[in-house]
Amino acid sequence: MAEGGSRYLKEPFAVHEQRFEATEKIMELQFAQVERRLDRIEGMIEGLEKRLWMTVYGVVAVILTQAVQGILDITQR
Repeated sequence: MAEGGSRYLKEPFAVHEQRFEATEKIMELQFAQVERRLDRIEGMIEGLEKRLWMTVYGVVAVILTQAVQGILDITQR
């Protein structure tokens, strides 16, 4: 009786507190997993962006090369 209350009033709150802590841990793990997935997706997008720019530069280089060749053909005549 020195505890200052009935155990029947305290025990249900202890169970809810344990459930709340478990839920927090699960949510923390889920958010960490989502963060890792987002990091992977960002890395993949960066790689795709680099490939896209290399393709654009390649197309521009081909167009400029053909233009220069056309100018050289005209000036050689």
